[in-house]
Amino acid sequence: MKAMILAAGKGTRIRPITFTIPKPLIPILQKPVMEFLVELLRQHGFDQIMVNVSHLADEIENYFRDGQRFGVQIAYSFEGRIMEGKLVGEAIGSAGGMKRIQDFSPFFDDTFVVLCGDALIDLDLTAAVKWHKEKGAIATVVMKTVPKEEVCSYGVVVTDEAGRIKAFQEKPKVEEALSTNINTGIYIFEPEVFDYIPSGVEYDIGSQLFPKLVEMKAPFYAVPMDFQWVDIGKVPDYWHAIRSVLLGEVKNVAIPGHEVAPGVYAGLNVAVNWDKVEIAGPVYIGGMTRIEDGAKIIGPTMIGPNCWVCKGATVDNSIIFEYSRLGPGVRLVDKLVFGRYCVDKTGATIDVQAAALDWLITDARQDPPSQPPLERQAIAELLGHDGG
Repeated sequence: MKAMILAAGKGTRIRPITFTIPKPLIPILQKPVMEFLVELLRQHGFDQIMVNVSHLADEIENYFRDGQRFGVQIAYSFEGRIMEGKLVGEAIGSAGGMKRIQDFSPFFDDTFVVLCGDALIDLDLTAAVKWHKEKGAIATVVMKTVPKEEVCSYGVVVTDEAGRIKAFQEKPKVEEALSTNINTGIYIFEPEVFDYIPSGVEYDIGSQLFPKLVEMKAPFYAVPMDFQWVDIGKVPDYWHAIRSVLLGEVKNVAIPGHEVAPGVYAGLNVAVNWDKVEIAGPVYIGGMTRIEDGAKIIGPTMIGPNCWVCKGATVDNSIIFEYSRLGPGVRLVDKLVFGRYCVDKTGATIDVQAAALDWLITDARQDPPSQPPLERQAIAELLGHDGG
C-alpha cells in the first residue's frame, strides 16, 4: 500500500534546531522522528512511501535513501531549485506537493495515507483505513479528543453525528470552540481527491483543500481515535516529547543505551566517576560523553553524545544536544542547548556566541575558552549561572 510523508516544511516554529536539522530528522533520543513514522507505516502494510522534501532536503534523502534498510521503498519529490550552486527550498504546500507527484506520474492509484513528518504516533492505521472505506469517503481526517482548555492550540474539526465534516475552526478561543476534536495531520485519501487540487500552484491541505471539500459537499469525514500523538511542531512540544519518553509515557519508544543505575541510561564509553557525580533519573547520557567530578544532573534530562560537562556544572530538566561543552559551574535549569544556542522551554533563544557567553557553553570539539573574570559575574545571570 502507498503513503506519503509531508517533509517539506522549514520548521520555523522549532528553530534554532531546524537551522541545521530538517524537522523530520529531529531526534527523539538519537532516533529521527520520521523513522518512527516509517516503521509505523511498514507495520500496517504501507511499504511504498513518497516524501516531499524542500528545506535541507539532502539531509533527509541521505538518511533514508531508498528505504531498503527500513523494509520499505521510498522516493522523493524535491520542491525548489538550485541557485548559485546551492539547493534552495521552495515548498508548494502540502496539497500542492501531493499534486506534483500525481502530475509527474499517477502514483496514488488506490486508498493512501498522508502523515505529517513531525509527530510521534502509535495509531492503528489499519482500523482507520477500514473506517474510511466503510464510509465511502473521498477523504478522512483522523482526529484526537483533547481537554477543552487545550483547543486554542489546534485546528478543531466539527462533524455531524455520522462523522461527516461540517466545518473547521483554526485555534478557536475556548468559549467559541464547537468541538474538542482536533486535526492531527493524519489523512486518508482516495485518488479522486486530486480532482479538487489545482496543478502548478501552492496549495495547502488544511486551509484550502479541506474547505473546498466541505463547500463542494464531497464525502468528507473525520474519525476520532484513541491513540498517542506527540507533536514536536514547536520547541515546547519537543521539550514535552523528550520528557515524556524519559518518563516512560510514550509507548514504542525505548530509552537507548544501558541502564547503569535506576533510571540512568548511558551510551558507549561514557567517561564518568559515578560515585563522584550526583545523578537523579530519568537521565540519558550519549556515548563518548565526559562528565567531570562534582557535576549534578537531574532528570528528566537528555545529554547527547560527545558532550563535556565540566566540574560543578548542574543540568536540571534540560536537553543538551551532541558536542556541547558546559563550562565549570554553569547551571542549566529548564534549558535546551543546541550548538551555539541556549533555549528556554518557552522557546526564547540566546545566541551564546554573539552574547560572548561561549565560556559557559561552547562546542566540545573546540579548545576550552578562557573565562573573562570581569564579564563573568555581570552576564552569568542570563543563564542562571551560580558564579562559582
